[in-house]
Amino acid sequence: MRVEDAVAYPEGALTLREASLTLREGERALVEGAAVFDLAGVTQVDSSALSLILSWRRQAGARQQALTFRNVPDSLHSLARLYGLADLID
Repeated sequence: MRVEDAVAYPEGALTLREASLTLREGERALVEGAAVFDLAGVTQVDSSALSLILSWRRQAGARQQALTFRNVPDSLHSLARLYGLADLID
């Protein structure tokens, strides 16, 4: 995951298979000062993507760091609404 100008760019699938690696990459991005996660490069999601977002939000909150998400895929919005978590990504 690359980080440029306080924006992290996850790419590819955010699914169970990639969750552990992507979690660590996102945590590293937060340490590097990322305040925005741009999800335009995300190609596939499952419920693991919501878990990643919750984890990144929790870590940012513990650091008293603002965190927002942009270019959230429609499929992730649908999952978030299904689980009652839409407010976490809007």
